[in-house]
Amino acid sequence: MRASRFFVSTLKEAPADAEIVSHRLMLRAGLIRRLAGGIYTWMPMGLRVLRKVEAIVREEMNRAGAVELLMPAVQPFELWEESGRGPQYGPELLRFKDRHQRDFVIGPTHEEVITDIVRREVRSYRQLPRHFYQVQTKFRDEIRPRFGVMRGREFLMKDGYSFHTSYADLEREYRSMYETYTRIFTRLGLKFRAVAADTGSIGGTGSHEFHVLADSGEDAIAFCPASGYAANVELAEAVAPQKVGADDTAPMEKKPTPGKTRCDDVAAFLGISLEQTVKAVAVMTQPQEGAGEFVLLLLRGDHELNEIKAQKLIGEFRFAGAEEIITALGCKPGYIGPVGFGGRIVADRAVAVMSNFVCGANVEDHHLTGVNFGRDLSLPEAVADIRNVLAGDPSPDGKGPLELCRGIEVGHIFQLRTKYAEALGCVFLDEQGKEQVMEMGCYGIGVSRIVGAAIEQGHDERGIVFPTAIAPFAVVIVPMAYAKSESVRAAAEALYSALGALGIDVVLDDRDERPGSMFADWELIGVPHRVVVGERGLKEGKLEYKGRSDAEPTLVAVAEMTGFLQQKLCG
Repeated sequence: MRASRFFVSTLKEAPADAEIVSHRLMLRAGLIRRLAGGIYTWMPMGLRVLRKVEAIVREEMNRAGAVELLMPAVQPFELWEESGRGPQYGPELLRFKDRHQRDFVIGPTHEEVITDIVRREVRSYRQLPRHFYQVQTKFRDEIRPRFGVMRGREFLMKDGYSFHTSYADLEREYRSMYETYTRIFTRLGLKFRAVAADTGSIGGTGSHEFHVLADSGEDAIAFCPASGYAANVELAEAVAPQKVGADDTAPMEKKPTPGKTRCDDVAAFLGISLEQTVKAVAVMTQPQEGAGEFVLLLLRGDHELNEIKAQKLIGEFRFAGAEEIITALGCKPGYIGPVGFGGRIVADRAVAVMSNFVCGANVEDHHLTGVNFGRDLSLPEAVADIRNVLAGDPSPDGKGPLELCRGIEVGHIFQLRTKYAEALGCVFLDEQGKEQVMEMGCYGIGVSRIVGAAIEQGHDERGIVFPTAIAPFAVVIVPMAYAKSESVRAAAEALYSALGALGIDVVLDDRDERPGSMFADWELIGVPHRVVVGERGLKEGKLEYKGRSDAEPTLVAVAEMTGFLQQKLCG
């Protein structure tokens, strides 16, 4: 590719509303351009990156035996009603009516559509297992799209679905997809980690997320270096601690704590450690029918509530409002506690083994000290893991302490089991001629999100640092005075032809631009290998090579440059 025939459209400054590194750099490098909130045009430079990601995903999915199809982006809403997922998905599901007033949606995912296809096409156990996948544009009407392609409304996704006669066969395919995803992200050149995860709104009995590791990641990951255990913090188990604290119980006392509503402020005011405090989180359950229940969730002062874990225990909930707290406890927020409360209490495991702890007194500007279960209040019937793990907590597998890092979710695999097949009547005839419900798996990769995640992981003060596998070009040739120097032009053209003949993805910058401007453009865009052709070097029989992350350039003999680059690209 010659730069003069391509479209290089870089910016010196990113728009003010670009919030994160990948968003700013994708705009500056001319990879994307904003059309509307959360909706972007992939420019020629960005599309090359996107297509390279897509190609690797396709190659590995085909290698694993999955079969590609393409389903419509527009889906009849009646399918979502049939599965029961329409109301559950909420306003992110973009609905509209056609000219006949029939309800349709723009698909955010395709479980219903693929299940409808299979229930019509597959009838016998002899036709199973089947695994279909597609690479297709999705739309989710995010309330606040942000972070460019990382949290857009329209995005490109690979979604695959497998159908099986038994759970054992589903588990086999699930393991196969775990290995396939591992190969995909390895080939993409990304540092990643697979973690056990919550199934969320998709449903099912088990899932793993694949995260690109980056300090800017939205998700916290807990892992044990000694064992390989890894899980999203939403799912990671906080192991039940041994009983701590003094054997002798102190008397319970009500002490003034004027204006101290936070556990850390209370601890500092009373001269105790934060670990001796207990905070009460007031919530209201949200049953589908009937009135909600006021519930207190008890956590140690240095711990944070894990809403996913709590939701699994008590069902859907929201945080209680100030008036609801005053009605239930006779006290405004900031000083509430479990002593004297006759309603439902759920205590975290760490709280259940505490003694002589400090909590709110249900009296404004006061807290209780020396509180103990069994004397001052009953041990709650519900004691469970409802907190986020912390670095240093013991790993659930008992093989060492946990560490935390941050990641960007780019892939997710699920064991759906029979959730959608049962709802939509997706059945097969077994060997005895009896109808059985199919087992299902679901496997997604955020193709466009990978591009943003790769940039969040790989960048510096000059711009993007792409892995070679997904860079828009592997090599850029930058000739000095291309239009004026015949020797430079001839050497640049010869190298360009030689690399092209070897199938190397090379761009020749034949634009009439200053050298500094060309260097800045290609560093911003993230091309991993650069060769400079100049008259001075040619007189010495040398070309200048510089890797994107190299501190200094390397001089290489003209005759050896092709082989040198081949070795770099293979490495």
